[in-house]
Amino acid sequence: MTQEIKINGEKVATINPVTQGKAPDFTLPDLSGSSVTLSKLTKPVLLSIFPDINTSTCSLQTKHFNLEASEHQDIDFLSISNNTADEQRNWCAAEDIDMTILSDNGDFAKAYGLLINEGPLTGRLARSVFVIKNGEIIYSEIVNEITAEPNYSKALAAIK
Repeated sequence: MTQEIKINGEKVATINPVTQGKAPDFTLPDLSGSSVTLSKLTKPVLLSIFPDINTSTCSLQTKHFNLEASEHQDIDFLSISNNTADEQRNWCAAEDIDMTILSDNGDFAKAYGLLINEGPLTGRLARSVFVIKNGEIIYSEIVNEITAEPNYSKALAAIK
């Protein structure tokens, strides 16, 4: 299903994301360089996807899910952006954040249909949240307005 991506209410791109069914598998590096593979995780997974860790909304989203991760040991929280691992590490150090953040080289974005290919966000991931249980997408939110935060409570409720 095609989704519009907007900045301050103005359409800048369209994407065609995977929002239900079997979750495409992926392997991405974390901040230590270790590989994280979706299909090897045994707990429910919450994917928090954002375009740029160094922007205010992405920072708020990551901080919010970092707090939730500390309170929900029964869930694997993965934050994904296409920032470099160095950019992500520097942000985490500056914000005193300790969570699993993965750097996408474009493979994840393509597999999930989240790569923005037009406008000022070209090459970035669309802001979104997915909940995956037993390899199936049970919840997805593509945030149409790139400057808006996702619905945290709905995502967490979907896991329960």
